[in-house]
Amino acid sequence: MEYEYWLSKIRGISARKKCLLREYMKSAEAVYYIEETHLKQLGFLSEKEHSVLMSAKKQVVPGEEYRRMVEKGIRFVPWCSSEYPKHLKEISDFPYAVYVKGSLPSEERKKVAMVGARKCTPYGEKYAVDFSRALAGCGAEIISGMARGIDGMAHRGALMGGGRTYAVLGCGVDICYPKEHIGLYVDILEQGGGIISEYPPGTPPLPQHFPARNRIISGFSDVVLVMEAGRRSGSLITVDMALEQGRDVYALPGPVNSYLSDGCNRLIRQGAGILISPGMLLEEWELSQTGETNECKKADKNEKMLESPEKLVYSCLGLYPKSVDQVAEEAKIDIKSAMELLVSLELGGYIREVSKNRYIIA
Repeated sequence: MEYEYWLSKIRGISARKKCLLREYMKSAEAVYYIEETHLKQLGFLSEKEHSVLMSAKKQVVPGEEYRRMVEKGIRFVPWCSSEYPKHLKEISDFPYAVYVKGSLPSEERKKVAMVGARKCTPYGEKYAVDFSRALAGCGAEIISGMARGIDGMAHRGALMGGGRTYAVLGCGVDICYPKEHIGLYVDILEQGGGIISEYPPGTPPLPQHFPARNRIISGFSDVVLVMEAGRRSGSLITVDMALEQGRDVYALPGPVNSYLSDGCNRLIRQGAGILISPGMLLEEWELSQTGETNECKKADKNEKMLESPEKLVYSCLGLYPKSVDQVAEEAKIDIKSAMELLVSLELGGYIREVSKNRYIIA
């Protein structure tokens, strides 16, 4: 596997051509030891790619580096592995390999990508949590990018629904980005989900990595849900890639005067499916007819268990801590009532206090 690791790390040769090389030579080790005269006979490599490969052959195979990675609990899954996700093999610009902490998405379950604005509104936060919690509670797996905003809320909602969720990063899987999501990073793994990247461990979160990783988010998925997006939102890059990959796209309609719903409303006008309720999707996918119904009912029951004042306060909270004063102002109630309701929600396990009088959803 060390030779596969060496081949995957070569920059300047596409994944598709690496696969052609490996298929022609029968193994990555044979690619490493190929003679230059033999290499020149291959008609699918350009002069530049030929030079890149010859330079890479002069490097020592990173056996020790590979072993350290394995010791950290990071799995290396190359294209030739039986574990490589079938959904990813279907896309035109698939990664040669993925690095994984935890697990990979199930081939048997419905997989839903959820994307949207980083600087989202309470409206976007609420429905990202509501949809992901209901879908995950009924057996769907939620895929997102662990970014601030909608991504984080999608992961958190899936965890609240008792389901699995997977974060596709624009850096190495050993790096939590953004740093404030370290709790979410740990929770995803503890609940049986996974942290996934096409970049080797130690790779920093560079700006150019994030648009590229979006093709993997949509590639893993059966359907892409856009929860909140402006006209120029990076989430629309994921939509373009999803459409190229033949995935279904749905968008959450928003207020006509909201800049952060402009992208979603335009998508709907252009033919995207309209997100009305999680139940609509579950009925379409026939998930409510399976043995997962009890999990779905449990998620619905949790929502109904909250009294109206508690629902109001709960809807003000998200992944980012808010003070009692902020909650009282947003809910338009007095501070004493806000404090009492927050304590009640915390005792019920719906929220948690992360610092003195500052709360997030649990």
